[in-house]
Amino acid sequence: MKEFSLKANPEDLGKRLDIFLQEFCRRGNLGISRTAIQEMLKRGEIMLNGSATPKAHCRIRPGDCIVFSEPRRKERVISAENIPLDVIYEDEDLAVINKSAGVVVHPAPGNYEHTLVNALLCRFKKLSDINPQRPGIVHRLDKDTSGLLVIAKNNAAHLDLSKQFSLHSIKRKYIALVKGKVEFDQDVIEVPIGRHPFKRKNMAAGLGKNTKFARTRYRTLKRGKGMSLLEVEPYTGRTHQIRVHLAFLGHPVMGDVKYGKNNSFQRLALHAKYLGFVHPGSGKFIEFSSKIPPELSEAIRQ
Repeated sequence: MKEFSLKANPEDLGKRLDIFLQEFCRRGNLGISRTAIQEMLKRGEIMLNGSATPKAHCRIRPGDCIVFSEPRRKERVISAENIPLDVIYEDEDLAVINKSAGVVVHPAPGNYEHTLVNALLCRFKKLSDINPQRPGIVHRLDKDTSGLLVIAKNNAAHLDLSKQFSLHSIKRKYIALVKGKVEFDQDVIEVPIGRHPFKRKNMAAGLGKNTKFARTRYRTLKRGKGMSLLEVEPYTGRTHQIRVHLAFLGHPVMGDVKYGKNNSFQRLALHAKYLGFVHPGSGKFIEFSSKIPPELSEAIRQ
């Protein structure tokens, strides 16, 4: 493992130790997050002036000496599987995948095979390993949601993209086929989302304990017999946000058995059709789009 020895300068006076180290790791493209740094501090893996007991909130003074080594990466236990992937873009930093409905993004208890991650390990030589159990995965789509995902091929790209997601600067647009005729041509749903008080695997919209701000904008593209086709833009990224907000509106996504009652459809009618972000390497804004699946577009014509 590579060891680093740093000396604080006068301009570093008063900085928190974890922030000082995060800035160094970012400048060096080491792919070590602030959370990882804090865990290293807890384990005594970072020395401050010869002591292995510094706290994350310690304030830096000019002349302080900090020594640490790159953290050990956990070995992956996930197997590579030769599963077809629809790769619409790829470079040395990232790839953009058009995920099929019905594909789980990453392994989880009870489901360690046939996921998108298994396919990625077979398709790509290198992936980010900030989370060894989710190599390359910066964000996710629900199992039954189709559409665009960006995959990080190194840790520096992963951290950059994660920051863009946390700042809500990444542009995303979805197509949703919903139940009923939506009244407005366009509107914004701004209702907090939190864990359902009784159904712990569900989310719920409304004012309550531990809810978080959530905003979703939609535009009605077409109204059909008992259904409407919407273009949806989530400003925030809460769990199941689009599904929960549209159900709260009284127009659950077709095929959503979790949030829609008597809502039969061949699949969850939600598709991530557009993704735009600043490329971590070039600094240029790039964007991608995916065609609306025929089962959604054909259903609204009926």
